[in-house]
Amino acid sequence: MSDAQPAGDGPSAHHVVLVGMMGSGKTTVGRRVAAVLGRPFADSDEIIEARTGRSVAEIFAAEGEPAFRTIETDVLGECLDAPEPTVIAAAGGVVLEAENRRRLVEAGTVVWLKVPVGTLVVRVAGSTHRPLLEDDPAGTLATLSEAREALYLEVADLSLDASQPLDHVVSCIIDLVHQRQVRDATEGPSGSPEEVVS
Repeated sequence: MSDAQPAGDGPSAHHVVLVGMMGSGKTTVGRRVAAVLGRPFADSDEIIEARTGRSVAEIFAAEGEPAFRTIETDVLGECLDAPEPTVIAAAGGVVLEAENRRRLVEAGTVVWLKVPVGTLVVRVAGSTHRPLLEDDPAGTLATLSEAREALYLEVADLSLDASQPLDHVVSCIIDLVHQRQVRDATEGPSGSPEEVVS
């Protein structure tokens, strides 16, 4: 079951931003949502790798996590500043920075894709581009998930169980976007969260 979560008092804008842990399906879901809505799609991790010519793991190894988080914040800001309504798959750690959370609250429709840790472990098994998971994937995912839960909740208009079938997840997001478009056209933008029942 999916449920809406408070997202602060910022105005509703135009982007659809997917947040959540690594392996939650942000890229896969985002591409499908963008195709249905006829919008461009942006994946912040892919942009970082294309721009730097290095994988996330290589950036971590060469410059450390703080340097990567700075790049991550810059790329998120550029995506959110895009004038065209865009579907954005945000890197899992963007919520760690308070300024990023403020921007996300004002970005438009933010969906937190929630996935049980056990499912995340299966999904990221064998991954070579996730430097935080090198030593103990299951333990690290559990720790990160717990630490970030309140931060995802802070920015999300909707929390959605993304272990459900892809078509269902995409449908819930599309329904929320359409509800917001109708509401904004009739009542004007509002910061109130929506609720999508699944």
